[in-house]
Amino acid sequence: MRSRYAAFVEGREDYLLATWAAATRPQSLTLEPEQRWLGLAIRATGAGGPEDQEGWVEFVARSRVRGQGVRLHERSRFRREDGRWVYVDGEFPEA
Repeated sequence: MRSRYAAFVEGREDYLLATWAAATRPQSLTLEPEQRWLGLAIRATGAGGPEDQEGWVEFVARSRVRGQGVRLHERSRFRREDGRWVYVDGEFPEA
């Protein structure tokens, strides 16, 4: 999760696609070039341990785009593919 956040900060579309589950990965990804990431707060986690095949992370990421504050609150699902954790999908919990 944290490595994917860092990839958003650095504009690493290649890394984001490489760490996305094959079944849900988009063909391409275009990041907002003017988005400036300000911070990541992990709210909760479930599973995702050394013996688990799936897990989830609930987080809030803050950013700014063209002077406008943006708050992304997501509960992301991850699973192991070929021994690596990959992002599957996410949902947006009620505030």
